[in-house]
Amino acid sequence: MYNNKKGGTIGIIITIVILILLVILSNSKLSDISYLGNAINTIVMPIQNGYTYLKNKISGNTGFFTNIEELSSENDNLKRENSELEQKLRELEIIKAENITLREYLNLTEKYTSYTTTPAYIINKDTSNYSSTFVINVGSNDGIKENMAVIADKGLVGHVVSVTSNTAKVQTIIDPSSAVSVIFKSTGDNAICKGSISTNSLKATYISTGAEILENDTIETSGMGGIYPKGIMIGTVSKIENTKNVIDKYAIIKPAVDFNKLETVLVIIK
Repeated sequence: MYNNKKGGTIGIIITIVILILLVILSNSKLSDISYLGNAINTIVMPIQNGYTYLKNKISGNTGFFTNIEELSSENDNLKRENSELEQKLRELEIIKAENITLREYLNLTEKYTSYTTTPAYIINKDTSNYSSTFVINVGSNDGIKENMAVIADKGLVGHVVSVTSNTAKVQTIIDPSSAVSVIFKSTGDNAICKGSISTNSLKATYISTGAEILENDTIETSGMGGIYPKGIMIGTVSKIENTKNVIDKYAIIKPAVDFNKLETVLVIIK
């Protein structure tokens, strides 16, 4: 009973307040209402502006993150394209190297038309203070045998010392254990050339006492010894050493072939 009376009293009070407000508003001048609206706007507008600013800020951040994602995607695409270009560049380099090798083979075969040859390229080098050898990519399956002569564009390289089915080991003429019978082109004098790795040269010995050796003279294979055909270029005389004993006179020979840059060769089959 008490609660019902209390609730009814509150309802009556609220009704009276509403009626009073309606009376006041109905009797208020239009300017007063306008003044009240302005006051409300003064309070509400900063809040609304702040809300709008915050909204725009959030929208801007969303755009920023969107741009970051786009840039990341573009960066990944560029990395992929760069990788593809690098791969194509490597392929072009391989093709270029193969073309150079084929051109060298062609030049060699055209130069040495009097020989039956097999082209090869070096797959491994073993150069130390004691030996100068390398391995080529042809072997017994290609008709390669021991003691076959090996030549390059500039001249004599060496000879085959061992063979497998698909590879062959070549001893160069600058190997200390190598010996080549040679002839001085201008005088026709004979000598024996032995290799010297330390100086990357050859030493011509057993020169006849009456031989008049000249600097810059060229020497070739003499055809003696059973390994190297006659007339293959070996190098030029860079220095002549006359000793007290005439018999011990010798000459230093600069090889025509640059063994440090050698990549392709021909093996003389016949």
